[in-house]
Amino acid sequence: MTMKTAQQYEDSLRQLKLKVYLQGELVENPVDHPIIRPSMNSVKMTYALAEDPQYEDLMTATSSLTGEKVNRFCHLHQSSDDLVKKVKMQRLLGQKTAACFQRCVGMDAINAVDSTTFEMDKKLGTNYHERFKKFLLKMQQEDWTVDGAMTDPKGDRGLSPSKQADPDLYVHIAEKRADGIVVRGAKSHQTGAINSHWILVMPTISMGKDDADYAVSFVAPADAEGIFYIYGRQSCDTRKLEGGDIDVGNSRFGGHEALMVFDNVFIPWENVLMCGEYEFSGMLVERFAGYHRQSYGGCKVGVGDVLIGAAALAADYNGANKASHIKDKLIEMVHLNETLYACGIACSAEGHKTASGNYEIDMLLANVCKQNVTRFPYEIARIAEDIAGGLMVTMPSEKDLRHPEIGPVVEKYLKGISDVPTEHRMRILRLIENITLGTAAVGYRTESMHGAGSPQAQRIMISRQGNLEQKKKLAKDIAGIPQ
Repeated sequence: MTMKTAQQYEDSLRQLKLKVYLQGELVENPVDHPIIRPSMNSVKMTYALAEDPQYEDLMTATSSLTGEKVNRFCHLHQSSDDLVKKVKMQRLLGQKTAACFQRCVGMDAINAVDSTTFEMDKKLGTNYHERFKKFLLKMQQEDWTVDGAMTDPKGDRGLSPSKQADPDLYVHIAEKRADGIVVRGAKSHQTGAINSHWILVMPTISMGKDDADYAVSFVAPADAEGIFYIYGRQSCDTRKLEGGDIDVGNSRFGGHEALMVFDNVFIPWENVLMCGEYEFSGMLVERFAGYHRQSYGGCKVGVGDVLIGAAALAADYNGANKASHIKDKLIEMVHLNETLYACGIACSAEGHKTASGNYEIDMLLANVCKQNVTRFPYEIARIAEDIAGGLMVTMPSEKDLRHPEIGPVVEKYLKGISDVPTEHRMRILRLIENITLGTAAVGYRTESMHGAGSPQAQRIMISRQGNLEQKKKLAKDIAGIPQ
């Protein structure tokens, strides 16, 4: 097998024996749980579009390992064109789901690990890269969804991993054995973990010698013994339990985050990709972060396209679409959204080959991209809420609309323009609510702020990559000042 169909993907998840807790209860069937299912549908879309001939160029690629067609999410970027297609693919999926489709973290992880293990082996004489390639080959053949796991709970931010009061606040090597290692700790904010086949764990920060046990990278099946998940809460998530499909805003698609716990998990040596090589932890973190900051120039833009369309429809349904200030606000939304996209494309087009042969984005432009993502989606959301009006958060429920007595009253008084059904107006307002305040706001707003590193993390990288000394030389040359 080289590529799964959408149905094969869903069927494969049913074979996993995941241990998932949601709202204090152990979930027997994550695939069909009403709160979890929409997020699975989003990942499923990455498989469905890969089956569609019209999207083949974006959704698939030629494997650098086998020469066979693979899902692009399993691909090592082989050119700047690959990097550009990645961003275009992410925008497309954002448009199709209006949610986080979760598979990007795995794609970004494999590309970061590929080049880092290659350079680690070259300097230290280790054999991590060959282990990684064997895993990647299997990942491509089975078309696995892999969860890239980087963020640790971190505890006291003022202390290094080894100095924490509780040693488990960063994932670490608890034991080395002849046949492998035992790891303990947790990974936070794990996007799409419960919809994944495998986990690729990476260190979360640069490490020093004292933190060598925390400089660990490995792959593990998502349902390996000792791994369990605590499902993250989202705003308005229990609306999915109420029946109906209006109040949820987006009934088909969603995202999820989870706390992933490693309770003395055994990892055989063949799956270990870093084991104490602390001097390479920073390289892996920076490369993963760079790829993931590029990703946001695609996925957030696609969701932004949906939100802009919803805001424009709300204006139409309110009868306000001809007002000059509404037109200007929609223009501003488009301007901000396309600026994000331009950054994603720019850092991709300026990509370069790494020592291992895969392609890396321009780090400065990738960090500029993500820095803009920490701001622009918030402004786009603010304008959408402005255009939608207060009814977005004060209107009655779908059950009121369907009620035999008060339903006609809701129908009468929530009417906008006469030729648009009240239900349609309610649906579009709930969609705006979903993206700006509801379950999808996790992915569109808060994740835009903190995903792939906080705003300050990008500013630090921009400072490092900005090359002020070169810019000073340029200014001296123009001003006639001797160098």
